[in-house]
Amino acid sequence: MHEMVKGGNVGLTSLSEDVGSVMMSLSWGSPTGEGDADVSVLLLTADGKVRSDGDFYFYNNPVAADGSVQLLGKAPTADGSEDRITFDLTAIPAGVEQIVVAASRYESARFSELQDLRLTLADGSGESLLRFSIDDPGEVSALLFGEFYRRGGDWKFRAIGQGYESGLAGVATDFGVDIDDDAGTENTSDGEGDTESDTDVRTREAVSAIPAQPSSPAAESVPEAEAKAGVEAAPRPARPRTAKKKVTLPKVAKKSLAENDSWRSAGLFPASALKSDHERETRATSVLLSVMAQVPEFGRRLTAAFGAPVGRMETFTEVTLPNGESPRRPDGVIRVERAGKLWTALVETKTNGNPLKLDQVQAYADIAARRGYEAVITLSNDVELEGSPLVEVKLDGRRKHKVALWHLSWAEVAHQAQLLIRHEGVGNAAHAWLLQELLHYLQHENSGCHGFQNMGRSWVPVRNAIDAETLCQGDPRAVEVVESWERLVRQVCLRLGGELGEKVLPVQRAKRGTDPASRRDALADRLCVDGRLDAELRIEGTPGVLALCADLRTGKLRTSIEIAAPDQGYPLTWAKRLVRRLAEAPADLHVETLLEGQTGGPRGTLERLRPEPADILPKNGAQITGFRLSLFRGMGNTRGTAESGFIRSVDESVDRFHASVVVHLDGRAARAARRPVDA
Repeated sequence: MHEMVKGGNVGLTSLSEDVGSVMMSLSWGSPTGEGDADVSVLLLTADGKVRSDGDFYFYNNPVAADGSVQLLGKAPTADGSEDRITFDLTAIPAGVEQIVVAASRYESARFSELQDLRLTLADGSGESLLRFSIDDPGEVSALLFGEFYRRGGDWKFRAIGQGYESGLAGVATDFGVDIDDDAGTENTSDGEGDTESDTDVRTREAVSAIPAQPSSPAAESVPEAEAKAGVEAAPRPARPRTAKKKVTLPKVAKKSLAENDSWRSAGLFPASALKSDHERETRATSVLLSVMAQVPEFGRRLTAAFGAPVGRMETFTEVTLPNGESPRRPDGVIRVERAGKLWTALVETKTNGNPLKLDQVQAYADIAARRGYEAVITLSNDVELEGSPLVEVKLDGRRKHKVALWHLSWAEVAHQAQLLIRHEGVGNAAHAWLLQELLHYLQHENSGCHGFQNMGRSWVPVRNAIDAETLCQGDPRAVEVVESWERLVRQVCLRLGGELGEKVLPVQRAKRGTDPASRRDALADRLCVDGRLDAELRIEGTPGVLALCADLRTGKLRTSIEIAAPDQGYPLTWAKRLVRRLAEAPADLHVETLLEGQTGGPRGTLERLRPEPADILPKNGAQITGFRLSLFRGMGNTRGTAESGFIRSVDESVDRFHASVVVHLDGRAARAARRPVDA
């Protein structure tokens, strides 16, 4: 991998022959796991300015109409998370000479509070090409990481590392984006004194008011499309939002015309008649690939991360490929055409709990290499972990042509479909309906596409050994349980993120560069000693990290969140305000006061604190640093998703805690200021 230094540049073709489509990742970390930033991309002409405001891509305008730029959002990594951006450099308009990549923080946050800031670039096969680390970003709220620029018909990359004290609005203005200074003038307050600054509100709302480009020339306006689809138009937001020409489904379904609940709506993709795993795999592959081909936004969303270009997509099933005396039949094939060139991926699908077979995937990788195909994509209910591939495929290094091996879980498919139809929108009502039918199929009890559903064969023996105090450090079964736990947590993040339309990611506090296997070994040793599985989830727009603890000794699940004490005011005012905000929370919610330099403070249930909020205050006048809110419930006994299953108990615990506790806490208006309202 080529290591970049500030100001350095390199030609992309000198690093790889497969740089028509590249993926850039921006990553950073923080001691608390809560630090975050937003990425943005600007397309510039030779004079260093955008051609129009539509050349500015950010959280409210994440995808270029021609597919040349796509912000994919965040993905979990072994030591945190990273923001990913794909660039189809062959599709960049001729008038664009530079592509600047930046990131910005909001409110009063600064990049100096983050650590391990890093940019990496990979080619179309997923092979890492270069890395640029920024060691001292300074007290700035925006940062230019790097830029692509044309030279002699080829693209080069330059490492920049320049900070902006003026934030995202300053970056946009410097490059010619028109920011309306009058967009949004009111404060954002919770009504009880916690107010975001006027400057922050105006800046973020002004940037949010920049109009996005339609996904296609034929895209309808929201009112027109909703009227044609018979969708009741949602009220317009009071403050300016991105003018997205997209359609989302209504959050509240229309009243059914069925006589009773036994009447089932007709579905485009029936699943009730499926009897065997082969039928499920065949049907699931055909359903998914057909929807990908018919809904461009969805097909592009799933394939962009795999290095596919933007172009005309066709998908196929029941394809026979020669392979000596034994022809092979992959479950599906995806082909994308752009400028006369073809990108091809073979698809291998598994449903239910069936694992991927090494010999099958290896054969498809060999065939793809011989035929010049670009990728092999595996689909199953399993969730792949970094450093722990589901299948270890060997690729012949003597072959010039590289084949990328990618994995996609059914949970990720459902997550992306839900984001599009519930939150981000698609080109027209027919596309939204197709995605909804796909979701109905995936969620059908007989589809076999329900995501990670089994904690594995080591789950029950490990629980029994912990109960009997016979589980020893170094036991490989404990590592298997830790891996299953990590897969479950990542799936919980996907599901919750799809429902909320927010970024939900697992927090890893391991030092950057830590080997994933070593990290899991250490967690397994802790499991043997403490009998607990711990995880943290960062949900955008919430004031803290949601912590999840499964205590295998007591059989209890604990969901909790810590919120910091306000900077101003009196402790009694803080306690009263907290109790008021939690008026709709469960009575059995545990509230604990966190004290400076002490391990435990006053605590009690919300039921007891409602009449006497002062009971949560320390009697000795110790300094309050914050409050911890917790809910407890019993966890399932079995390893799966049955009514008594552990996985279901985790899902229900997270859902209940978020819906009854987290949503009532102050998110500092970040969610309202940053997200468009489409539905």
